[in-house]
Amino acid sequence: MKKKRNMDVEWSYSGANGPEHWHTLCDWYAEGAKYPYQSPIHLIHDETQDIGDEILSFHYKKEKFTEKEFKNTIHFVPYNTESYVVFKGVEYHLTDIHFHMPSEHVIDDTQTELEFHLVHTNANQENLVVGVLFNLTDKLNWICNDQDDSIWDFDHHIQWFDPSIFLPEKHSHFHYVGSLTTPPTKGPVNWFVFDTIGEMSRLFIEEFREEVLENNNRPLQNKKDRPIYYSK
Repeated sequence: MKKKRNMDVEWSYSGANGPEHWHTLCDWYAEGAKYPYQSPIHLIHDETQDIGDEILSFHYKKEKFTEKEFKNTIHFVPYNTESYVVFKGVEYHLTDIHFHMPSEHVIDDTQTELEFHLVHTNANQENLVVGVLFNLTDKLNWICNDQDDSIWDFDHHIQWFDPSIFLPEKHSHFHYVGSLTTPPTKGPVNWFVFDTIGEMSRLFIEEFREEVLENNNRPLQNKKDRPIYYSK
């Protein structure tokens, strides 16, 4: 019998290939699970340290994305990775945007309906992920925040938008080092999670209701002894 490649190994959020079994599904997943500081975690303001001078700066621009369904959610993938962030003098280019329902991170005992992850990668293939939590609302006509001249062509799976539309106006955030939240759950990954809860249009999420697996959030992981930082 031909052995499945790592990329072909199926996983889910329940049953025999759910989160508690991911590390048993293949060697690649098992290796990722060995990283001790896994994500997501419960973030508590009173348990944080001052982040100091480690500033995360955003350099986002309007660019072309395509929308794809894989790995149990919808992904918006940029064609040319023109948007980037800078952390500790290193550029991390935006390579993927996807979301989880409900939120994977919990802030001060509060779990929201939705969490967007903006995934960035540097020249050494190291990851940095920005997490933004949302609740769904019927008040917005389209998506979230100010859309400006964004274009969303769902029929052809093409979008033109500035990724900063997903960011809250106030950039206060938690910072910690963790892992990817989907297999192979490898680390280290620099995580930046905003503590301002945004509002996301329910109509926008309904566009993907047939493809999106709800309850696609990995359970909270043990924080262990790692420091959690906070920037106002």
